[in-house]
Amino acid sequence: MHEIVHRMELELKLRNRSDNTIDAYLRFVRALQRFHERPLDELGEAEVRAFLEYMLTEHKLQPRSLTGYIAAFEFLYATVLRRPEVTATLAFPKKTKRLPRILSHSEVLALIDSAETLRTRAYIMLGYGSGLRMSEVRHLQPQDIDSRRGVIVVRGGKGNKDRIAPLPERTLATLREYWRETRPQGPWLFPGVDPSKPMSKHAIGDRFNRARFLAGLSAPVRFHSLRHAFATHLLEAGVDILAIQALLGHSNLQTSLVYLRTRADHLLAVGNPLEPTSPSPVPSPGSSAPSTASTGSSTPSRPSLAPGRSSPTSAATPTGSPSPITASSPSPTTPSPSRPGTVGAPP
Repeated sequence: MHEIVHRMELELKLRNRSDNTIDAYLRFVRALQRFHERPLDELGEAEVRAFLEYMLTEHKLQPRSLTGYIAAFEFLYATVLRRPEVTATLAFPKKTKRLPRILSHSEVLALIDSAETLRTRAYIMLGYGSGLRMSEVRHLQPQDIDSRRGVIVVRGGKGNKDRIAPLPERTLATLREYWRETRPQGPWLFPGVDPSKPMSKHAIGDRFNRARFLAGLSAPVRFHSLRHAFATHLLEAGVDILAIQALLGHSNLQTSLVYLRTRADHLLAVGNPLEPTSPSPVPSPGSSAPSTASTGSSTPSRPSLAPGRSSPTSAATPTGSPSPITASSPSPTTPSPSRPGTVGAPP
């Protein structure tokens, strides 16, 4: 069994699969072997299906998770063991299209205020203000903070892709305060108990859940909800969907288009049949329509998302996009006197 798992790990590494994919695939095939207590190369289609049925009925496996198991077993039997017939008839489940829970701006601020440590506050601000995934926050290094340009260089994100994310002034100030207070050892900005390794995702998740509890937010709010809010709030502020795609690091535009379904500003602008508006009076011949100046009334405008900032009307570039965590975004190309001018300087 160990020899087969080792071969599978080597094949995955040769294909440059991400560490998360490798860990998940190996975990899934080990679970299959433990379930049947037989060598993996002795199992067939019936045994694989029996395990998947068990996971569906007993562990209530969701379709998205089931897809990962099937992909792992296909790689094991078709690529490693050269027995594609074992998984040839397995079909990937139809994906459910549920909308993510979108935090409001006030809820995000409540999360930030509820953080019990500077480190936890920095996690939350990076997730919302820069749109980073939890794995990307964990693997940040001090040299990835480009304070001169006002950006974060995300290295080896999902799909092993690098990208540039915005660095709001408020996040930079928090990172600097965290750096002065902790002076983390090792290569990571947020090291774990072992400084040579980044902080674990469970540790970040526990701290986030604690802040969520203190902020009075209920499930299903999780760390990735910050990224959903980042994209939705930028879209509602008028940022172009292509710029948001670049900020999120999505290879496929279709992945970013889900946020067209989570924005609320378009719905608020649509009339509601329960609240019909009175028709404007038709002026009689020879009379003029009442002017705004004579009546002293004007059409109220919907308040902007962030206090003190009006919604932009033009598309933004990835490095110059407004961040939803600040009321007004600084120019990323003009450093202030308080900013260090060295690229990659510690925050």
